[in-house]
Amino acid sequence: MKTVFDSSTLILLAKTELLGIVSEDIQVIIPKMLKVECTRKDTLDAKLISALIDNRKIEVAAANKEAVGTLCKDFRIHIGEAEAIAIALKRELPLAVDDLPTIKACKILNVQFTTAIHFLINTSEKRLINKEMSLAKLEKLSLYGRYNKQIIDDAAKRLKGGK
Repeated sequence: MKTVFDSSTLILLAKTELLGIVSEDIQVIIPKMLKVECTRKDTLDAKLISALIDNRKIEVAAANKEAVGTLCKDFRIHIGEAEAIAIALKRELPLAVDDLPTIKACKILNVQFTTAIHFLINTSEKRLINKEMSLAKLEKLSLYGRYNKQIIDDAAKRLKGGK
């Protein structure tokens, strides 16, 4: 499976140390702008993203500039998010995104999307990490992400085995 990533989800998964596991399970694609944006700092998550790009676990793709300009203008989103949507639209792939304005754009454009919490739940359900580790990573996501309490509570319930 292939998925285009926005910076929000890419960084959240890197900060929670899930990106390496996810990149073994699916093909991660990011826009060129995100490569620059997500690797320029001297942080652990930036170094992890760089290493995954160098090891070809993350594909860097170009987006159509005209489409990007239109998306930026129409949805008032940043260039990186617009590039991610443009690539997802062109390749007919889902978009991994945790940024609300970009999620709204996906809904309007009928682009399938997923979030870092979805990746955590899927990783747990596939038993790539155990329940305790899943809950610890959810705690990190609740610190780094902008999720409301209901989303975190629902995810915790699912990770503990409830529906």
